[in-house]
Amino acid sequence: MSEAVKNTGLFAIVGGLILLTGFMQSWNAALLILNMGLISAVMALGVNLQWGFAGLFNIGVMGFVALGGLAAVLVSMPPTPAAWAAGGAGVIAGLVLGALTVVAAVFLLKRMQPGAARNITLIALLLGGFFLYRAVLDPSVEAVEKVEPAITGYLGGLGLPVILAWPFGGLLAAGAAWLIGKTALGLRSDYLAIATLGIAEIIIAILKNEDWLSRGVKNVVGIPRPVPYEIDLQNDPGFVERAAGFGLDPVTASTLYVKLGYALLFLIVLLVLLWMAQKALKSPWGRMMRAIRDNEVAAEAMGKDVTRRHLQVFVLGSAVCGIAGAMMTTMDGQLTPGTYQPLRFTFLVWVMVIVGGSGNNFGSVLGAMLIWFLWVQVEPIGIFLLDVLTSGMSDGPLKSHLLDSAAHMRLLTMGLVLILVLRFSPRGLIPEK
Repeated sequence: MSEAVKNTGLFAIVGGLILLTGFMQSWNAALLILNMGLISAVMALGVNLQWGFAGLFNIGVMGFVALGGLAAVLVSMPPTPAAWAAGGAGVIAGLVLGALTVVAAVFLLKRMQPGAARNITLIALLLGGFFLYRAVLDPSVEAVEKVEPAITGYLGGLGLPVILAWPFGGLLAAGAAWLIGKTALGLRSDYLAIATLGIAEIIIAILKNEDWLSRGVKNVVGIPRPVPYEIDLQNDPGFVERAAGFGLDPVTASTLYVKLGYALLFLIVLLVLLWMAQKALKSPWGRMMRAIRDNEVAAEAMGKDVTRRHLQVFVLGSAVCGIAGAMMTTMDGQLTPGTYQPLRFTFLVWVMVIVGGSGNNFGSVLGAMLIWFLWVQVEPIGIFLLDVLTSGMSDGPLKSHLLDSAAHMRLLTMGLVLILVLRFSPRGLIPEK
């Protein structure tokens, strides 16, 4: 069997599973799996750029996805005029003061000679800048958060079309990755992993606590959408008539129409990013990155700037994850910082890349679609199987324990799939060429 036939067959199997979901359960469920699978595929492409191309062990994916979600709020939500009037200028001034303090500290480190004088000056600068920054920022933030906190209590966004939030999410995540990479990429792989995980948790903590920015745990709801609202379609006589022609009621037809619209948009983004990733992989830059990944010492001996190239690919991969985060928040219609968990937005993405095939872009897409399908469907399948297995048992602690264990089928299945793939196909379902 040729490699192309095998790979096509693997994608056909995943597509068949999604179609089977449509026939056996509902097309709404099938399209939801497809949409989240496409978003997960974009995340997996970003991780594959970092790990598969350059060998960077980034387990802070969650943080960059969350920054993409924040971008959807900052770009598409309307501004809150009362909040801006109450303390918007003070918030901006405080942030500028904080940034200037950091810039001044870096400038001082480069200009002054090492010694006690530099250390004392640096400490004085940082302490003075910090207290000045807090003195300006804190009262402004308090004033902003008091403006109708049950409804707004934050500055809002720019009120631009939400589609613009997707590239902006990539830019926001790329900017954060550049700052992180300038300090963390000099660490060894295991320390880099710990650092990126910690930074991701810091980003989530900021989103949860800075109400003026993202409403914190009160969540931002009603984020504009690039597709029509279901209620608008249901009130459109033309749409209702067309739905009746297909034998569908308006409610079902509207939800299917919206999900298909999202699927088309997400597919376009995925195909564009996949095409760009393939071009990069086959380019001299891609060959250089793989050479650095395989032997940094030899690459440095050939005159390659390993640190700079690592920073490039770290920023690119994080930008792709940011785009995926903005897409997901757009589809959800809300930003909920409390839902960002490492299990879902970091470790599951890594499982997708490993199962699909590290270093192969098509493998990352396949792994994302397959693992997301299993993540969604394993629990209901497990409940069904345990119901069948325990149907002849009398009620008691054992039966209750078995039925309750169905909730853990997801984690068990992910571990089992990972073990089987690493045992029988350690390079993934579609290995790197």
